[in-house]
Amino acid sequence: MSADTTEGRTRTETDSLGEVTLPADALWGINTARAMANFPVTGRPCGDLRDLVWAYGAVKLAACRANAAQGLLDPAQGRAIAEACRELMRGDLDQEILVDRVQGGAGTSTNMNVNEVLANRALRLLGIAPGTHAVIDPLDHVNRSQSTNDTYPTAVRLALHRGVERLLPALGRLAAEFDARSADFRDIVKIGRTQLQDAVPMTLGQEFAAFAETVREDAARLEEFLPHLREVNLGATAIGTGITAPAGYRRSVVAELSEVTGYPLTPANDLIEATSDTGVFVLASGLLKRCAVKLSKISSDLRLLASGPQAGLREIVLPAVQAGSSIMPGKVNPVIPETVNQVAFLVVGADATVTMAAEAGQLQLNAFGPVIASSLLDSVALLTSAADLLTERCVSGIHADGASITARTRDSLAVATGLVPLLGYASTAALVKEALNGHRTLAELVLERGLLDEGQLDAALAPEKLTGEGAAVR
Repeated sequence: MSADTTEGRTRTETDSLGEVTLPADALWGINTARAMANFPVTGRPCGDLRDLVWAYGAVKLAACRANAAQGLLDPAQGRAIAEACRELMRGDLDQEILVDRVQGGAGTSTNMNVNEVLANRALRLLGIAPGTHAVIDPLDHVNRSQSTNDTYPTAVRLALHRGVERLLPALGRLAAEFDARSADFRDIVKIGRTQLQDAVPMTLGQEFAAFAETVREDAARLEEFLPHLREVNLGATAIGTGITAPAGYRRSVVAELSEVTGYPLTPANDLIEATSDTGVFVLASGLLKRCAVKLSKISSDLRLLASGPQAGLREIVLPAVQAGSSIMPGKVNPVIPETVNQVAFLVVGADATVTMAAEAGQLQLNAFGPVIASSLLDSVALLTSAADLLTERCVSGIHADGASITARTRDSLAVATGLVPLLGYASTAALVKEALNGHRTLAELVLERGLLDEGQLDAALAPEKLTGEGAAVR
């Protein structure tokens, strides 16, 4: 490597492929420059993935500490690299992580971008110009005892863990808001529907309580999954054999990483298996897809329940957040639930990407970690934003159209199910058919024929009995 700081504008770095001229003050180096030229794919740099950059800084800090403890870095090198790692974790160096998210090489370009930035930042901290790699080298010092193949998947696991930790409280807030609406609507009796047809009575409160429980279930499954992300292959180096890493390094570096992150991390039982297998990411993607699908289903239900306002169901009223049409005056659309639907479509698509990328791995390594990481980290961020959006700009402001619900429920033949235990299925079905054809009410027919007296009829059709609210828990 040679450095050229003529007029302070450029420097030249060399690798096995030749020379590249770089800006003199750039913290990234020749490997990053080649990757930027090779992978102009999405236009979205890895530096935008804050959690991934934080995680990579944590991995490099742990490795630096473990190497220093083994005497593989001199104290000055170790202190400078460690401080650069802390800056990377804080977000001070995000603008230097420039390689595209989607890249060949199993994440090598991301790892090298990080290595170069940390080496050159450490040099600056020592008062030495970037590119002076005889003092601190991206590979010999920053990447000591490591490979892309153990640092990259470890960083992705940590980044995803951090993302899920933000998603969980967002889901909790959404569930709590559904609970609040459930309490508001607990006395409003409505008609439940199956296959879009009238079924049996329920309360609007029960419907919203079910939404809350759905969200809580997804949060519980995600929380149960987190320990799987805390099993790491750090120390495996290239394919899991630990080549180039000194004895004791694996245990030491995982312990250091646990201290740096605050996570109770454990080393994988079989490093070769852990380096080649991406099953944990498939599982994570599946859980995120499940969450997305269920949030989308709830959003579609909200849109349907709010449809109208005159020709639809109009059981609930969603907050009006913006005008809905450039041609129809006064129209207001359910834009927040629609946005959540679209987030779900993105997450489902990302799950397909993760699935195919995991399947395509060969032998001792999966080369497609970058698209797995990009897909998963986007999904968890999108779901967090969508959950908060649904909470704050939709569910918190929903109110019921009680008059419409009461009128529809009062005359509905869906209450007929409550008569089956007294009159039998066939007889009740005949009454329903006659009521529909003759435009009579069910109650009128029952009383007219003396099938039940008014007291029996009122008891059979009491709201608390029809909705199960007064039933004993079985």
